[in-house]
Amino acid sequence: MPTCLPLVLRRCHACASGHFRANGKFRVNANHKLIDAWLLALCTACGETTKLAVLERMNVRSVRPELLDRMHGNDPGLAAELLQDPVVRRRNRIALDWDNAWRLDTGGPDHLDREVIDVRVRFAARIPVRPVRLIAEGCGLSRTEAERLIEEGKLVSAVRLSGKLSGDFTFTLKR
Repeated sequence: MPTCLPLVLRRCHACASGHFRANGKFRVNANHKLIDAWLLALCTACGETTKLAVLERMNVRSVRPELLDRMHGNDPGLAAELLQDPVVRRRNRIALDWDNAWRLDTGGPDHLDREVIDVRVRFAARIPVRPVRLIAEGCGLSRTEAERLIEEGKLVSAVRLSGKLSGDFTFTLKR
């Protein structure tokens, strides 16, 4: 589950840093019947502000009033939703860095002593994470030990465990 908003990977025009932190603040600007809205993000190195376009030249009547209320209220939940929206990321040419922005809840260590463990992993948000890393942290293994178990066929799943994954999956661990 996420613990904070991820870092936004984008080059800063002031200091050439590559990381921005979104703090959940929005800027909304209306010109007659057209509205623009941006999510503001601050450079982690120099503090320069960048605007991530959310709405561009949209008719005010076509925007849901609840969405405008959330933007005017600087809703951090809305900021998290918009950062994960592929359309917003593509429009602004950004990527997200989820390092240190999530945590793993395992439900306790009582499952580790069993011979065969069937686990269902459920993501609270679409956070791209390496399944091997999740399994290693959740089962108290090193990553190399988890990779060795995959090679030996003692750690199996219907999904590919190498690479990154952001959707729910299951796996079986045989000790």
